[in-house]
Amino acid sequence: MIIVTGGAGFIGSCVVRTLNDAGIKDIVIVDNIACTDKWMNMRNKKYLEYVHKSEFLEKLPTYKNVEAIIHMGAQSATTEKDFDYLWKNNFEYTKALWNYCADKGITFIYASSAATYGDGEQGFDDWMDIDKLMPLNGYGYSKQLFDQWVKHQAKKAPKQYVGLKFFNVYGPNEYFKGSMASMIFHGYKQIQESGKIKLFKSCNPNYADGGQLRDFVYVKDVCSVIKWFLDNKEVSGLFNVGTGSAQSFAELAEATFHALGMEPNIEYIDMPEHLKKKYQYYTQATMEKLRSVGYDKPFMNLEEGAKDYVLNHLHRDFEIY
Repeated sequence: MIIVTGGAGFIGSCVVRTLNDAGIKDIVIVDNIACTDKWMNMRNKKYLEYVHKSEFLEKLPTYKNVEAIIHMGAQSATTEKDFDYLWKNNFEYTKALWNYCADKGITFIYASSAATYGDGEQGFDDWMDIDKLMPLNGYGYSKQLFDQWVKHQAKKAPKQYVGLKFFNVYGPNEYFKGSMASMIFHGYKQIQESGKIKLFKSCNPNYADGGQLRDFVYVKDVCSVIKWFLDNKEVSGLFNVGTGSAQSFAELAEATFHALGMEPNIEYIDMPEHLKKKYQYYTQATMEKLRSVGYDKPFMNLEEGAKDYVLNHLHRDFEIY
């Protein structure tokens, strides 16, 4: 049995799809769907049961033959202001799962985040001392707290444990995320509504409008990495998951237009005041650590990923992956 927390969410539901495609159906999905449309991400999946996250920790000891817990569940909004909630939901809940996996010898794979790197002044190297990082928001700090806690768990660690520092993940099944959905998702909607994409102007003289850079990684590649760790149980550690290449938001917009066979039409708008002091102008994962442990599959670049996402999902009435 494999348990996927956040299994009705964006990355989690795509993980379930990857497991199903590999013939794995003995899956428990844990989430907090409430009044969202995340349930739609479950309709075409094979799994044993759905459990609300508030009931899961109590129910966990009743499950037999658990091979792995893939913990994608979290409050992932970088704009979340309630740090007490972030502490309880992202830190304490994850600790409880870690301790259970350590006690039972269960593989534990969890979502960290590139938000732990802060403004990137110290780089994006997953070999570096994580204690030196200064996240820009409460979400990033809640993820860093757990990464730091893991450093001191040598005497009580799961047989295999993997933390994944996701960079800018985009792809199908993210439609419910509102403002936190990827720019490709929002850009596609804007094209359908107005024939153009709106991007933020730059407030940094070192970057032109639309020249802000991100390491955009396609969710299907993220799932490939997770499946690889499940198949290589001798490997543990904290790893970046990006492409290793930074591309601009202008390139993202152009790739979205090109996927539709259209000429780019981009309008630059002012950045909201609340984002200006916490905005990352550049992220780029170093991928040597992941490659060094044996992961050798290629990652889609932005043009390839955008084309697949737009044509095979967004342009098919938000077809669920």
